[in-house]
Amino acid sequence: MERDACLPDSPVVKMEDEQSATYSVDDALTSSGFGRFQILILSYAGVGLIAEAMEMMLLSFVGPSVQIEWKLTSHQESMITSVVFVGMLIGAYTWGTTMEGGRRGFLFTAIVTSGAGFLSAFAPNYVSLISLRFLVGIGLGGGPVLGSWFLEFVPAPTRGTWMVVFSAFWTVGTIFEASLAWTVMPKFGWRWLLALSSVPSFVLLLFYVVTPESPRFLCMKGRITEAMDVLEKMARLNNVQLPSGRLVSDKNVELDELSTSESTTLLADAEENDSIVEDKGSSFGGMSIAKLLSPKLLRATLLLWMTFFGNAFSYYGIVLLTSELSNGNRICAKEEVESIHSNDASLYKNVFISSFAEIPGSFLSAMIVDRIGRKLSMASMLFTSCVFLFPLIFSRTDILTTVSLFGARLCISASFTIIYIYAPEIYPTSVRTTGIGVASSVGRIGGILCPLVAVALVHSCQQTTAILLFELVIFLSGLAVSFFPYETKGCRLNDTEVVMN
Repeated sequence: MERDACLPDSPVVKMEDEQSATYSVDDALTSSGFGRFQILILSYAGVGLIAEAMEMMLLSFVGPSVQIEWKLTSHQESMITSVVFVGMLIGAYTWGTTMEGGRRGFLFTAIVTSGAGFLSAFAPNYVSLISLRFLVGIGLGGGPVLGSWFLEFVPAPTRGTWMVVFSAFWTVGTIFEASLAWTVMPKFGWRWLLALSSVPSFVLLLFYVVTPESPRFLCMKGRITEAMDVLEKMARLNNVQLPSGRLVSDKNVELDELSTSESTTLLADAEENDSIVEDKGSSFGGMSIAKLLSPKLLRATLLLWMTFFGNAFSYYGIVLLTSELSNGNRICAKEEVESIHSNDASLYKNVFISSFAEIPGSFLSAMIVDRIGRKLSMASMLFTSCVFLFPLIFSRTDILTTVSLFGARLCISASFTIIYIYAPEIYPTSVRTTGIGVASSVGRIGGILCPLVAVALVHSCQQTTAILLFELVIFLSGLAVSFFPYETKGCRLNDTEVVMN
């Protein structure tokens, strides 16, 4: 009897093995796959990205109409756009450093964005309008929180592909906003457009109560039971079984155990004696910022800031140049005064068509991000964008301008998509939201400077200088990507700080 109890297939031995077995959140996600639960998470986060895109793209339509109705100067009109970027700069830093992670962050951003966006439709004067749009910008600055939340529910092997799918919701938002403006503006005016564009943000508030907390965030906070509840709900909806044993945080997993997994090459070169630093759980942003600039993360952080700046500067610049460069060519060629803005129908059509460049960009990034890796994907897209813009240095016919800017926007949008996949993957959970928020803030600086520098050059008939400036910024961004210290394809998200070579 005693001998039988010691046999490998004994129920007693099996029970002991199950009790001693452990698994991490990544193990649970991998065994669950991408099922019904993740589709619901994707849908909710996607609505948030649609809301952000709509609030950004409406700036192309509202400014000219408000200028005519309130007889604003060109500087006052540009401020309607600039204050949104300034608000996003402040919001991205604020949300990133005050929210330690989890779903609470996008509750506050949805409240601010939806409330200020809807009230903008009733602004009685210019000062109240730019004040409310500034608040909208602060709300939009928290947009990366949704992406980070969604990312923490996706299995590592397919994370890049599904993050590209998530990013495609931005394109849906830009196309939908152009269609909405084309339909609403001629009949009802800019106030109706502002009110209707705030609807997706209200949808986020409506369904917030049923959104789950990130199990990775719960584990990091030591709330293992709550994390188990979320993972069990995920398994039920996906009709799968969780791994046997008990759930543990990645902090409690031995480094040598992690290093043997093929999907954790990110940890392979870690030094055992100084590899894991416990999260001190500070609620102050300064501690998190200090971690971002610690020796272990300094190089990646600085290169990430440079890449975010270059992507934002180039993306918003190419969007603006779609109309500005064409107008500039006509003005400078004829040396006569023309309206900077096209007629309304032409404006809606141009923005609508140019938005479609992001659809092939999303498909392209989805095809390559998990095949050739994040670094090579971003670098190739940025350098290809330089190739598309290069002919505009010598010739700017209407057809060449359209093709070049369409191709450049395709590549920049693909690069922008991939950088938002790469950024959360290089930071541990304790500073992930802060890292993305601060990097996004640096990107907003690029968005602020772009119309002040590049578009001003076009208006002063210095188109060649403007194109050369874009070429330089994009090329330097590609170089920055090339010097990133590590590739994150197929790697699990870190709950701890690790020395990475």
